[in-house]
Amino acid sequence: MPPDVTELFDWLVDGAPGASGPAEVVGRLCPWLVASGVPVWRMAAFVRTLHPHIMGRSFVWQRGVPQVEVREASYAVLRSEMYAQSPVGWVFAKRQELRVRLDRPLAFNAAELREWSAAGLTDYVAMPMVFLDGQVHAITLVTDEPGGFREEHLAAIRKILRPLSRLAEILALRRTATNLLSAYVGRDAGERILQGHVQRGDTEHIRCVVWMSDLRGFTSLSARRESADIILLLNRVFDCQVPAVDRGGGQVLKFMGDGMLAIFPIDEGVDASKVAAAALAAAQEAFSSLDETNLGAGPHDRLAFGIALHVGEVAYGNIGGIGRLDFTCIGAAVNLAGRIEGLSSQLGKRLLMSEAFGALVPESVREVGTFALKGVEEPCAVFEPR
Repeated sequence: MPPDVTELFDWLVDGAPGASGPAEVVGRLCPWLVASGVPVWRMAAFVRTLHPHIMGRSFVWQRGVPQVEVREASYAVLRSEMYAQSPVGWVFAKRQELRVRLDRPLAFNAAELREWSAAGLTDYVAMPMVFLDGQVHAITLVTDEPGGFREEHLAAIRKILRPLSRLAEILALRRTATNLLSAYVGRDAGERILQGHVQRGDTEHIRCVVWMSDLRGFTSLSARRESADIILLLNRVFDCQVPAVDRGGGQVLKFMGDGMLAIFPIDEGVDASKVAAAALAAAQEAFSSLDETNLGAGPHDRLAFGIALHVGEVAYGNIGGIGRLDFTCIGAAVNLAGRIEGLSSQLGKRLLMSEAFGALVPESVREVGTFALKGVEEPCAVFEPR
């Protein structure tokens, strides 16, 4: 009797209700295929994405393994010999189905196929999933069935491939939107935008640590370097800071030329001193990364930046003109952080903190002095790490 995948087909057409994401779709689909009479031993779905660092993801189900394995691949994979010789690479390039019997002399020489053949598996098929924009993605299936996949097995797989491709495209587009918004406006801001916070003036007041940083000597660097070199230098500077902010629980909101604005939200019920300590640790990590970056650099290649930390209330949300918005934060707390960062340059200090911030981590700071800051009515006490 040929496999009956009608219910599975309908489930995919309906958008895989009950599955929370692509890994769960694959995790439910494969046992369903097996129960329907398709002898799948292993299945993998390969979906490309649009992300600054990640070329795509794969979702691998294997009989007897409880969890679907999710893997990420960088763009370097596309330049590798392994990819060039892989069945998936062939499918991406040819946009055609590929079948390789594993219980016979291999018609396609790839390391993974040789391994499966040696392990006693019998058949392999890779099928393209073509999205509406023409981009090719793929699924691969392996069986240990004696004699390999029969034609009715392949027909059942091809039948569900159509709704699976549409569902994969919807999930991939959602993932792409999340990736791009996270990359360009920050993870939290991106999530808020996708949740519908898109109208101009749609803001809320939050308490947070404000991080303001600026590259030292940028004007002179710009005068003596080509623009391509400047971009590389800026990337090096931000590579020191962004991972540290992320690991500390912060959100990078924007890059302003050679400067960076980030926040560490202090949610209701959260100990503000712990958030401040995390922000301070992130700043120190950023400077440690900078010192490592500067090791062995010539006198004209050494980089330096200053960081200011302050705590206060900001307006966080959509600000801008008609047709062009920015998801950022504004307020007196942001202005004060900017003034303190400017003071750090004047004093030759890498890291300065406001009195409000210092009060949250008193054991970790010492007072530098009290200074008049432009646009601030009262002189401000500033602190540095002990």
